[in-house]
Amino acid sequence: MIGKDIKKAAEIIKSEGIVAVPTETVYGLAANALSKKAVSKVFAAKGRPSHNPLIIHLADTDDLPIYCREIPPKSRLLLEAFSPGPLTLVLPKTDFVPEMVTGGMTNVAVRIPAHPMMLELIRECGFPLAAPSANPSGFISPTSPMHVLKGMSGKIDYILDGGNCEAGLESTIIGFYDGIPVVLREGVISRGEIEKLIGKVRTLSNDKILSPGMMSSHYCPRTPLLLSENIVDAIGKIPKMKIGLITYGGIYKGLPEDCQISLCQNEEFSIAARNLYAAMHELDERGYDLIIARRFPDHGIGVAINDRLFRASIKL
Repeated sequence: MIGKDIKKAAEIIKSEGIVAVPTETVYGLAANALSKKAVSKVFAAKGRPSHNPLIIHLADTDDLPIYCREIPPKSRLLLEAFSPGPLTLVLPKTDFVPEMVTGGMTNVAVRIPAHPMMLELIRECGFPLAAPSANPSGFISPTSPMHVLKGMSGKIDYILDGGNCEAGLESTIIGFYDGIPVVLREGVISRGEIEKLIGKVRTLSNDKILSPGMMSSHYCPRTPLLLSENIVDAIGKIPKMKIGLITYGGIYKGLPEDCQISLCQNEEFSIAARNLYAAMHELDERGYDLIIARRFPDHGIGVAINDRLFRASIKL
């Protein structure tokens, strides 16, 4: 079930099976992006709504014109700076891309991952891989083979073991509408890094799903999660419950240490991002009545961390 055999993984995918694969962001559930039969297996295994599009993963930017009808100049600048890496672009698709992959939309989400095993696998297969996160739809994303096994055991053919994911948070997604770049999902690459390169980017102003990662409820543990500016105040307002805490910059003194996970010291937020989903998985397994997560400052990668925590949280 779990192994490091890239050729075995490729053979399964070539036979229209599905395989959990490592990327630098989170583990993906990979299938032949050009096969409707294979892609339908991904949707079924995840329990993913058919209108929620998938990202297709390529091994090289040279392949983009095969699958993308238009590649705006600013998207080329982003590709030069951040690919291979945690950048996804939403661009007009060609007829090579099945509508099933794009949720019926005329645009396709594409990226070139940085994980060497994933790149080798794509090249071994000889076609692009559709690869949403390798977890049941709506639940916590997996950043280790054990996370995948916990959520997808019996539903997939193989887990390609690439160790723990380096970034631990999904890619940044940028779309282009009337030539204007729009952030569709906050991610590992911050808005500031994007704007430094291509100028001001817009934020989407409606709730329409235009790319992966835009569901209002997403990345959720089974244990209810509350996002709070002030953990101590939040605890004081809640009836007596068994509570787990996600924070950063060290543990809270005066609160039980064994119920707390600090994602990073000081403001090492890239480390916090790497540890976020693992902390959510761990606390979800401890049998708490509630998880309270401390909201991060809204700058840099803290914006993406808050986005994931907000989508995973109960809305009071």
